[in-house]
Amino acid sequence: MQVVIVGLGYVGLPTAVAFSKKYKTTGVDVNNRRIDELKKGVDSKTNFSSEQLSNNLDLIFQKRLPHFEEQTVFIVTVPTPVTGNKEPDLSFLNKASNEIALVLKKGDLVIYESTTFPGCTEEVCVPILESVSKLKLNIDFGVGYSPERYSPGETKSIESIVRVTSGSSPEVAKMVDSLYSSIMVVETYLAPSIKVAEAAKLVENCQRDVNISFVNELALIFDKMGIETNEVLNAAKTKWNFLDFKPGLVGGHCISVDPYYMIHKANALGYNPKLIGAGREVNEEMGKFAAHKAMKIIVSKGLNLIGLRILVLGFAYKENCSDFRNTKALDLINELKDFGALVSVYDPLVDKKSVLNETGIEILENVELETYAVTIVAVDHIEFKQLNIDKRSLFNVHLFA
Repeated sequence: MQVVIVGLGYVGLPTAVAFSKKYKTTGVDVNNRRIDELKKGVDSKTNFSSEQLSNNLDLIFQKRLPHFEEQTVFIVTVPTPVTGNKEPDLSFLNKASNEIALVLKKGDLVIYESTTFPGCTEEVCVPILESVSKLKLNIDFGVGYSPERYSPGETKSIESIVRVTSGSSPEVAKMVDSLYSSIMVVETYLAPSIKVAEAAKLVENCQRDVNISFVNELALIFDKMGIETNEVLNAAKTKWNFLDFKPGLVGGHCISVDPYYMIHKANALGYNPKLIGAGREVNEEMGKFAAHKAMKIIVSKGLNLIGLRILVLGFAYKENCSDFRNTKALDLINELKDFGALVSVYDPLVDKKSVLNETGIEILENVELETYAVTIVAVDHIEFKQLNIDKRSLFNVHLFA
């Protein structure tokens, strides 16, 4: 059996490495630069070593989908972002399905890991697979869904995170569950249907988004009261059943995106979800709130924002991670610039060329804190603790600290 991972980003590459420990694995990505780097053992996203990549004889990287005579399992880990109108963007998923269908044969299995709304796998992806390949689901090939749960920057490996599995028939579901069980060091959970598995992933991230939006809204209220939010939360969490969420910037490719997939599906069914949508509205505004909070402190120190040299530390969407997709640090930076500040950005983890190409923000190669009037810690990477910010900066702001 051959395993083919389609999409080698923050989730796809760790997935490929995990499966290569047990099976012959091929990793495919449409980004030619990414493939060229991985062939050389260079990983600019998830920091796998050269030994784990180029010296791994059971893991190869290609720019095109291979065609194997033996049974092939295709695992799809492509992005599922939203459009500018906050609607699901299924273009990557559709393209991956189409490309797989061109090489799909009898006996193959296609497993989707990309987060999407309930019904998408069976109602959007399967019709593409069938129409292009001329094969029939559950007769010629099977389809499974196992939502990815890997979080960039975290210490937990793919193999140590409980997986939800599902399949297009009871037989296929058992195959999918058995496949993931074979690489896991923890148990799997076999869901009763693909729709249940799809919905479960959305619920995980919608729940977290709503909980964070609650404390973010408290931060907005307490700021007007002149109360420190974290002091309130520290007092409140002394109760045994208090949920300890912290206010902050909610970005990334999961928590800040997945609620829109749930909203889309609910709207399609004639229901307008109020709580999920309200949570998104609060969290979407937190970058600007953070900027105004910083500016309020700066002005209180007698400093003039116009022409003020400000250093923002951190551009990734969260700490100790190189992923900057949907980072709210960008909103913070742009708001400060709009008020006339001269803003520089330093983040040792993100890919500087990618940031410049995608956002227009130039990331400093190195930093001299003494040359800035104000330092704002937007993302608390562990590397920043070595900078001794408090002693070397004239004035600094730790957002949400």
